[in-house]
Amino acid sequence: MKRTLASLLLALGWVLFSSTPAAAERVALDRVVVRFSAPETGGARSPRFIFERTLAFEARIEALADPDRVAGTDPRPYRERHVRVALERHVAETILASLRIDPEPSERELSRQTEAARVMLNERAGGALAVEQAATAEGIDRRELTSILRRQARSSLYLDRMVAPMLAPSEAELRNIHRSVATPFRDRPFEEVAPLLRRWYVRKRLTLALQAFFQNARSRVSVAILPPP
Repeated sequence: MKRTLASLLLALGWVLFSSTPAAAERVALDRVVVRFSAPETGGARSPRFIFERTLAFEARIEALADPDRVAGTDPRPYRERHVRVALERHVAETILASLRIDPEPSERELSRQTEAARVMLNERAGGALAVEQAATAEGIDRRELTSILRRQARSSLYLDRMVAPMLAPSEAELRNIHRSVATPFRDRPFEEVAPLLRRWYVRKRLTLALQAFFQNARSRVSVAILPPP
């Protein structure tokens, strides 16, 4: 898996040095594969790092959520585009999660949004079992998964409070979406699918907001792929 992720990062156009054969007694548990910095996170003096297992897990999630994916037809867990999207999403969420929110969310609010992020992640990836299998494949334990979800929760709270409301659409807004937009739930009664539609709509809005934020920020974000030791 590590070799696959490294080759995909190389395909994205960044410099990645080839690794030398490790000594037989050395066992690599994890390593930093990406270093990035942005003015919002303290600039070059305060770089942030992405570990290989985390990025591989997030790339698996992007592959599972890919609408063009046909389950069971591709033995590879993810492709180049999934690594790129996962990396961009990770960077955007990390920057947003580091920004000040006014008013600052309480621990209760953050915990509630973390659980909401867990439900949305499960639905996005095709179920809790799919997420669990992706986490197991990359050695992501519950504590690490919760850390990822808290990052997503805080970044979504920032977008909702400091950019535009998007976590609590009104019933009228949802009814309009159900009536006029092609959703997975359009052929079912609104009352039956309202909770599913709400999470689907919020998830779509957050994804678009993260993509827009990264595109606007990319000129001031420095990203470097780190060579193996």
